[in-house]
Amino acid sequence: MTKSHRANPKSDQGTPLGRLLEYARPHRRTTALATLCSILNKVFDLAPPLLIGVAIDLVVKGDASWVASLGFESFTTQLMAIVVMTVFIWVAESLFEYAFGVLWRGLAQTLQHELRMDAYTHVQGLEPAYFDDHSTGGLMSVLNDDVNQLERFLDNGANNLIQVATTVIVIGGLYLFLSPTIALFAIAPMPFIIWGSMRYQRLLAPRYDAVREDVGALSADLSGNLQGIATIQSYTREEFEIQRLEKTSLRYSDSNRKAIRLSSAFSPMIRMAVLTGFLGTLIVGGHMVHDGALEVGVFSTIVYLTQRLLWPLTRLGETFDLYQRAMSSTARLLDLLGVEAKIQDGPDELQLAQVKGELRLTKTDFAYRPEVPIFQQLDLTMPAGKTTAIVGSTGAGKSTLIKLLLRFVDATGGEVSLDGKDVRSFRLKDLRGAIGLVSQDVFLFHGTVAENIAYGRPDATRELITAAAKAAEADDFIQAFPEGYETIVGERGQKLSGGQRQRISIARAILKDPPILVLDEATSSVDNETEAAIQRSFAAIEKGRTTILIAHRLSTVRHAHCIHVLEHGRVIESGTHEQLVAKSGVYTSLWAVQTGSQT
Repeated sequence: MTKSHRANPKSDQGTPLGRLLEYARPHRRTTALATLCSILNKVFDLAPPLLIGVAIDLVVKGDASWVASLGFESFTTQLMAIVVMTVFIWVAESLFEYAFGVLWRGLAQTLQHELRMDAYTHVQGLEPAYFDDHSTGGLMSVLNDDVNQLERFLDNGANNLIQVATTVIVIGGLYLFLSPTIALFAIAPMPFIIWGSMRYQRLLAPRYDAVREDVGALSADLSGNLQGIATIQSYTREEFEIQRLEKTSLRYSDSNRKAIRLSSAFSPMIRMAVLTGFLGTLIVGGHMVHDGALEVGVFSTIVYLTQRLLWPLTRLGETFDLYQRAMSSTARLLDLLGVEAKIQDGPDELQLAQVKGELRLTKTDFAYRPEVPIFQQLDLTMPAGKTTAIVGSTGAGKSTLIKLLLRFVDATGGEVSLDGKDVRSFRLKDLRGAIGLVSQDVFLFHGTVAENIAYGRPDATRELITAAAKAAEADDFIQAFPEGYETIVGERGQKLSGGQRQRISIARAILKDPPILVLDEATSSVDNETEAAIQRSFAAIEKGRTTILIAHRLSTVRHAHCIHVLEHGRVIESGTHEQLVAKSGVYTSLWAVQTGSQT
């Protein structure tokens, strides 16, 4: 079984950001380099106000200016020095902007790919029962929309946060160096801005959690309705489904509106705090220049730097909005990665060539719910190389038996063994590789007929594919298609009839050529003529392998070496078809009903 390439994070290991950073540890060098480029870009971006102050200082003070103190004698060389510094700063700023853009967006693409693939790989390894409790649409929302939310934050939001922090540190340091008095007024709003940002983050978190939950529910409804469109139309329930979907969509919109109303108030409040700091700098600095306590060049620099310090803070609302959406999505993604599979690999390798194929259930217990047992102390043997049939009414436990053999579920008591060894001791990939399953619910992938037949053996030649199709009595109708084996079957095989899908599924299992073949109602969707044709091919298909037939149609199992009648989770009759008919028991009654001799 394929596993994620990194350890699964638990759902209780700290904050979403901490868990994300832990997940991204293999990319810490890229993250550090991207962070450095963001910082350097912002440092050079903050330099032009200093150059403006230097230029004003040059014009006002002449030979006593700061540039002149560097050794430049004439006004022209002093001015050219400022020009050279300007060019250098702008070029450096542009280069680092390009660098952080490439690095952050590249990291976003890498992480979104790895998260999506890790999450899908992990989900693919979960037991089928997990999917009974979780909708396909909800999982699609996590694997697609939540991953995209994280990408959007890494594209822009991470850089914005780093550059805001850099701005505060750099300009705060310059203020203290240039004029500690003005620095107090410029920095005064900062504690309120930081407190407000943290407060808003805590208020936004549950609202965006609700948004992610509602978008998952919406995706689930859309996915379910699109898959069941034929049922909706056949029962003329279009209007009902529209109204139901409208309620889900409105709930999602309402959750979004609640989050938007709160996040939209952030920027105006920060703007007022910015205004306070800017006015304080302007008034106090202006008086200090008027009184001769502050130079004009320094005052000009401080005014420009005040805008550079406080104005980016007005965009924190948008950045925190991106951040909180991303953290809600990250929590859902990492929670999904933290789900532990209940069916785990066994330690032992199973060599396909060494499989004889004897299957045995020994005093086996199983229940989906403790209060409703399916099997209690069930004993059943399916000999190697023989055809064993399991028949019985709906709910007798036939499908559960298949799940136990394939380890889709594990017995709650007793043992299920293959060739005398507990199936739980084998690697899942090896165990399931030894069993070919033709399910009653046939699933074909969007692709050609040939690709679907060769799904379990992708390296098969066209000759082998054709031979498997002939064995399944599918070659004739496939050849009748204009494109033959290159015919596209459509999503879930919707371009084919039920019988055609089932015969392709049988061909797929035949081509896999497993030592054990399980046919679960394999002829339930075919007409009598096709059933007879498939039965003719069963003799060749079953030869030399263990075959298990699950059927309602008793005509399908007449040729089996042994037929077991399963009722209420226990075997009540066993024998060949002739032996069971002669017993005048449950099997005899079922046979009489199906042949029309008894109603």
